[in-house]
Formats: sequence, structure tokens, C-alpha cells
Amino acid sequence: MVSLIVAGEIGFWVVLAAALAVRYGLRLRRTGAVLLMLLPVVDLVILAATVADLRGGTVADWTHGLAASYVGFSVAYGHHLVRWADGHAAHRLAGAPRPAGPPKYGAAKAAHEWRMFARTLAASVLTVALVAAVQWLVGDDARTRGLDSWYPRMALVVGINLVIAGSYTVFPKRGPGAAADRRP
Repeated sequence: MVSLIVAGEIGFWVVLAAALAVRYGLRLRRTGAVLLMLLPVVDLVILAATVADLRGGTVADWTHGLAASYVGFSVAYGHHLVRWADGHAAHRLAGAPRPAGPPKYGAAKAAHEWRMFARTLAASVLTVALVAAVQWLVGDDARTRGLDSWYPRMALVVGINLVIAGSYTVFPKRGPGAAADRRP
């Protein structure tokens, strides 16, 4: 199962790189867009293989939950990641302006961290929903009990990300000249 997840992750990056190379290197925008649409297929293959493995009699372990987590995070962060990669490919291969990075200071940084929290929350909810769906589809509590550990794991991930986002709101990171601006 781990090999399948690793292969899926490699496949994701290979398809993404191929799509961007075709889109900007060969200047075939539609073909590149079609290749980008194949990215969710990688997720579907991993999810289908997980369900098939469990329905075939395998006892669920952490790797099956990892597959659900991979799909959940891929769905929640995928568009953001593709947009980031597309901006950098356009800059490097097509002469577009360098894409702006995430904000580093103040309220803009806090807002960015809350957007990342929203993605993490969505990914965690999707992971939990997928784990529950896999348990329901298999229908054998004894064989899928190993997936139960993913519920508190996802709560921990959300909690950590909540603390990070909250810390940038309560204690905003100041820019390089901000300390000098507060002189009496």
C-alpha cells in the first residue's frame, strides 16, 4: 500500500510537470490543460486500490488511512499547488512575471495562515469522510478498526494548524523596520 501511495505521489508530480512542460515548453495550452485534468485520476486510482485491497480481505492498517489522507490533502491543496506550480512554470518557461510569494508580515500573513488552516480543515474533513466511507464499504468492523486512529490524528493536525494560524493573529509577525518605528 505504501508503494502505491509513493507511486501516486510520484505520478502526481510527473503528470503536473508534463502538463506544464507541454503547456509552456511546447506552447500547447489545451493539451496541457487536458493533462492537468488527469491529476484527480491519480487520487481515484489510490482510493480504488485501497477499497479493493480491503474488500479483498486485508486487515486495515495505517497505510490505508494514509491513502485516504493523501487523497483528502490532494483534493484540498491540489488547486493551490497547481496554481503555484503554474505561476512558476509561466515565469521560467514563458517569461511571465515572477509570482508573488505568500505574505511575510502583519495582517496579510495572518490572513494567509487562516486560508491555509481552511485548506487543512477541508483536507482533514475529507480524510475523515473517506476513512468512514471505506469502513462502511468494507462493512467489517474487525478488519477496519485500524482506521479508527485516523480520527484523532486529523483532529491533531487541525489543532496544530489552528494554533499556528491563531498565533499569527494574536502575535503578528512584524516587518524588518517595525521595531524601529515604535521608538518613544
